[in-house]
Amino acid sequence: MSGLEERLRGYRLTTAEITYYLPDHPDLLQIYVWQLMDRTPDYPRLKAFLDYWHRHLDAPLHSVRLASSDGIEPAKFRRAEGSFLLH
Repeated sequence: MSGLEERLRGYRLTTAEITYYLPDHPDLLQIYVWQLMDRTPDYPRLKAFLDYWHRHLDAPLHSVRLASSDGIEPAKFRRAEGSFLLH
């Protein structure tokens, strides 16, 4: 499926910042960034990934922050505010 077809079916670029406790050092936190095209607002791919995390990894989750791009929109152009001359 092409990127446009995915967007027409409700998929958006989704980024999740997953904060988890280190298994060997439970007082320390580490961050993992996950990014994939996923369908909003249900996020089935992210849910499947987090389910896999719970079942197979020893690192307990602290928090998950989620960001998703907007829908289909035209490209944005803006005029340059200045120009610079380099040697």
